[in-house]
Amino acid sequence: MFKKNSILLGVILGIFMPVVAYLILYFGLGLYEMLFNRELINENPSIKLISIGMNLLVLRYYFVKLKYERTGKTILFMTFVYVIAYFLYY
Repeated sequence: MFKKNSILLGVILGIFMPVVAYLILYFGLGLYEMLFNRELINENPSIKLISIGMNLLVLRYYFVKLKYERTGKTILFMTFVYVIAYFLYY
């Protein structure tokens, strides 16, 4: 399913990868703080920006490894949308 060169796959990956990365970081850092009683990143905007950056790993995989340009371009577009929304909000 993930080895297709389609715009729809790029939109799905571009939207959901930052959300999944945000959830993993948010709950992972919360668990770390709970277990070790120590704060790493307490600011929610930092976690959001890092999770948007995780989209670049998927982007690189589709552009360089698989050479799927339509999927990669759409992931890049969705990353730009996230970045613009982030800077407008914060």
